[in-house]
Amino acid sequence: MSLYTLPTRPPYPIITGRVSPTPAPTVPSPPPPPSILPPTTTATAFPSLTCALQCPHFQSCSGCTHEFNLHRPIIVEEVTDFFKSVGVSDFTFDSCRLWGWRCRAKLAVRGSSENPLIGLYQEGTHNVVDIPQCKAHHPNINAAVELLRQGIRELNIEPYNEDQGTGDLRYIQMAVTTYNTALPAAQRYRNGRVQVALVWNSRNEKSSNSDKLNALANFLWRNGGPRSNLHLIHSVWANFQTSTNNIIFGNRWRHLLGERAFWEHVGGIDISLDPSSFGQANTRAFNNLLQKLHKYVPYGASVADLYAGAGVIGLSLAATKQCRSVKCIEINKESRPSFEKTVDRLPNSIDGSISWHNADTCIDPLSWLVGSDVIVVDPPRKGLDTSLIDALRTISSHKVKPSLKSSSSNIKEEKRPWVLRERERSKEASVQVGRETISEDPQSLPETLIYISCGWESFKEDCKSLLTSKSWHLEKAHGFNFFPGTQSIEVLAVFKRSLKKKKTGKKKKKQA
Repeated sequence: MSLYTLPTRPPYPIITGRVSPTPAPTVPSPPPPPSILPPTTTATAFPSLTCALQCPHFQSCSGCTHEFNLHRPIIVEEVTDFFKSVGVSDFTFDSCRLWGWRCRAKLAVRGSSENPLIGLYQEGTHNVVDIPQCKAHHPNINAAVELLRQGIRELNIEPYNEDQGTGDLRYIQMAVTTYNTALPAAQRYRNGRVQVALVWNSRNEKSSNSDKLNALANFLWRNGGPRSNLHLIHSVWANFQTSTNNIIFGNRWRHLLGERAFWEHVGGIDISLDPSSFGQANTRAFNNLLQKLHKYVPYGASVADLYAGAGVIGLSLAATKQCRSVKCIEINKESRPSFEKTVDRLPNSIDGSISWHNADTCIDPLSWLVGSDVIVVDPPRKGLDTSLIDALRTISSHKVKPSLKSSSSNIKEEKRPWVLRERERSKEASVQVGRETISEDPQSLPETLIYISCGWESFKEDCKSLLTSKSWHLEKAHGFNFFPGTQSIEVLAVFKRSLKKKKTGKKKKKQA
């Protein structure tokens, strides 16, 4: 996974408003958490700095690509025009927190033990830019990074050297949980605690440099754990990686210190996320998106959640919309433990069928579409798989057969060996919660498609493909500012299946 992007910097617009805050001073470790939103000054001078980044790392760090108008990136105008061209004139754009929004960060560790560099790659290079007091990071991520920096220096931890493949610490992942029911709701975000994952340059915990790993973990826990002056650290994990490619994480994880379970509250439910699980970086914006999504799913619906990850979207619908059934389909088997932990905390009032399937949606995608009222897709940046797009485009031509007691007859009709193998593997790796679905017509077709996109260019192509098929029409579209300071936009689009109108004309009488 690459830590850098190659963006094109837009021209800076001239805007008016209040002065944005000055950069925060460097804080010693362990530092007190600074304010989530920097303090503002008088609104007299420099009015063009409203919603400005004002970060000293801008242009050297690849994380942010524009300084001004963080609340409304330039791409919003293009997105608005596109949706108007396809019949949606009431597109909305939601901008949440502009500073201190990032609750999950992966950072490279380079340099030396005396002068560690902890940050992102400079654009187009593998030169790490040190980014203390990053304006995008949750303040407690910045505080944890400074504590880590102190530990590296004191314990003589060697940062990774890419050219030689030597050193101890390659990368870190910092993830903030704001789940703390002991605090008033208004204080939970500000007092979030950090799960630290250390990507260690060794095969396992028995390697020669394991003593340094344990020493660094103990340093973080001693100075940032529950017995320190500032309880900053939630837990410490280790990931072991020796590969020379750009993949950050290896396959081996080990819990070292602190709480093993990592919880967050989004979409009306408590969700569990292991360090190996995918989690949204902007927790608040993601919660806003889920609340909007809930409005388009009717109570008691049958839902298929494709590219589901740990099933956060599907499970939030199961809890808030009392869905008749929810199927979560995900190719990454590592998401299963988080799904199972989240299910254990769902309300007892849920009576529907919930299942998680370790399957590839590009193989026989129609089998996941039929039998559902609502399809939710949240694909990676590249967009939907070609086979899934084809299945959605031709969904209206799918012949609805009379349903039998089960769909086993349809499975017997399938003769492609790779499809049958995938079905069998998915069945073996699936998780069923509650009663199995018995009241659904396995041949009914979905009426609603909800598309969540993090890649605007791929979404445009997928959207055009769906609309030109005449099987779907676009009903609503919303945008969300998941990554302030970038030209990225998260899109929530609601498609409705175009139903064929029955001919109502009178039959002509035959002439004698």
